[in-house]
Amino acid sequence: MSEQISRRETLRRGLAATSLLALVSNWTVPGLAQGDTEVPFTDIPADFNPNNIDATTRVLDIRKIEGPFTPTDQFFTVRHFNRPEIGEAAYRLKLTGLVKKATDFSLADLRGMRSAEVAAGYECSGNSGRSVQGLSSCGRFTGVPLSHLLKQVGVQPKAREVVFFGADRGAQEVVFRKQTFKLEQQFGRSITLENAMKPEPLLAYALNGEPLTREQGFPVRLIMPGWYGVANVKWLAEVHLQEDRYLGNYQARWYRSVVGVGGTGEDNDPETQWMETEVTRMHLKSVIARVRKTRGTHQILGFALNDGTPLRSVEIQIDGGPWSKATLASTNTRYSWKLFTYRWEGATPGEHTLVSRATDVEGTVQPVAAELKRKKTFLQDNAQFPRKVMIS
Repeated sequence: MSEQISRRETLRRGLAATSLLALVSNWTVPGLAQGDTEVPFTDIPADFNPNNIDATTRVLDIRKIEGPFTPTDQFFTVRHFNRPEIGEAAYRLKLTGLVKKATDFSLADLRGMRSAEVAAGYECSGNSGRSVQGLSSCGRFTGVPLSHLLKQVGVQPKAREVVFFGADRGAQEVVFRKQTFKLEQQFGRSITLENAMKPEPLLAYALNGEPLTREQGFPVRLIMPGWYGVANVKWLAEVHLQEDRYLGNYQARWYRSVVGVGGTGEDNDPETQWMETEVTRMHLKSVIARVRKTRGTHQILGFALNDGTPLRSVEIQIDGGPWSKATLASTNTRYSWKLFTYRWEGATPGEHTLVSRATDVEGTVQPVAAELKRKKTFLQDNAQFPRKVMIS
């Protein structure tokens, strides 16, 4: 099922890779010059070890962010089942269900098709201060647009839902009223056909110019730019089209938010409607990642994440004072994380509280924690995140 790559396509790939690689050289945090020092955060536990969270999770130490792309060996990862080991030659991606012709593709087939690249920054929907905001990363992904494969195999008129099954699987308990079924299931997520046919969803086989690692879903994973990490299915084994909604555990139960709408917000208020919603697109968020003393002043560095809506600003507040605009990096792209810096003048010795807030062009402002009190679940915590530093 592979397509032949033309000379023009080969040139296009080279130019695309060059343009994204240019981001690295155009914006990096310079190494410490003589007299420069990293300013310690006092809100990070002394025994914090991002490489020793648990067997299923790797956390990025955001104090080490140095440029637009997270090194592959530092890229955060979360998994719920096993970590499949799949041979390149044996791999087949199945397209099944309401397609005009059920088809499977080898990794060579996919690599032989017209490729696309995207700088995608995203976070786990459970990312928060508990993980020191380290369930987040940004990478340069290469692959085949999902819409290209769907057009190639053809979509039947009744298709409404596109389900993605990973090769990872494990035991689950499925509760139905008074019954509990113990079943072995594959990891699964879904999107609407409308979203699947957009140009952004990518069947990625490379990260930062190299084949995906096993931890990042080798041989192929789904990348949904602007969505939370759970949507980026790793070890992708099957793309299944159907008419009805998909209600798998990690679609409809494990990853959802419960939010009160209307009324006073009190739990017993009959006017409050409690809405249960899926975890899909990222909510606007910014985080201060590191502070450096350099040449008599201090530099604050951080990143913002969202669904791809352009940013209007990121602002910094120090010790409850006025908000001041930070500088957004020229390397930021629509779906990358948006790096920002702020020059902090006149810092005095002692502990200080720093906080950032992001605003997009539609007027959405990153909320404070109190504004999220009507959300019962801890997922999608995009509240402003105060940081404490000690200036010596």
